[in-house]
Amino acid sequence: MLILERLARAYPGATTALHHKNIFQLLISVILSAQTTDARVNMVTPQLFEKYPTPDALTKASTRDVERIIKSIGFYHVKSKSIISAARVLDENFGGRVPKTMDELLTIPGVGRKTANVVLAVAFGQSAIAVDTHVFRVANRLALARATTPAKMEQALMKVVPKPHWGDVSQWLILHGRQVCHARNPQCADCVLHDLCPSAKHFLRISAGKKTG
Repeated sequence: MLILERLARAYPGATTALHHKNIFQLLISVILSAQTTDARVNMVTPQLFEKYPTPDALTKASTRDVERIIKSIGFYHVKSKSIISAARVLDENFGGRVPKTMDELLTIPGVGRKTANVVLAVAFGQSAIAVDTHVFRVANRLALARATTPAKMEQALMKVVPKPHWGDVSQWLILHGRQVCHARNPQCADCVLHDLCPSAKHFLRISAGKKTG
């Protein structure tokens, strides 16, 4: 598929921007990244993981102390409780290890399909498509797949993207959404996919109108 070929050339070696040294750190970072930026998460996790480097250590943390560390990210009250509860489930149910299956990951507090798919693809090299806001938006704009919810988009993309590229396509679309195909004012004139994108003509027409208005 030409769209995938161009994305692969544009974003070689694409992977998660979340800084992590092990699978536990990746899981906690992805939970924290909901409705905030990876850059913001990367600002708080060094202190968090220095103080609480393992599930056992985080289980024993006070909610107030975790809130203090992650306060600069969105929904820190809820996320503090989620990651402490997640650590407890890892410790009690999985021997302190992050499980390798979707069903098991979904039993962990704060973990939905997107988070689970990131962990499966990045940490375990499994074929999994993580659909965040960027993937959902860009895939719809490109008509790579059409869907009305992230869950439906995951299933739709699985039908059109070759399985060996499931993990890659998430990272390609995320980077493309961050760097080019913004939610507002997408940079269609600079997009390597503008001639393949059914939405590009609409946005380019709007952009031209602003310049002549």
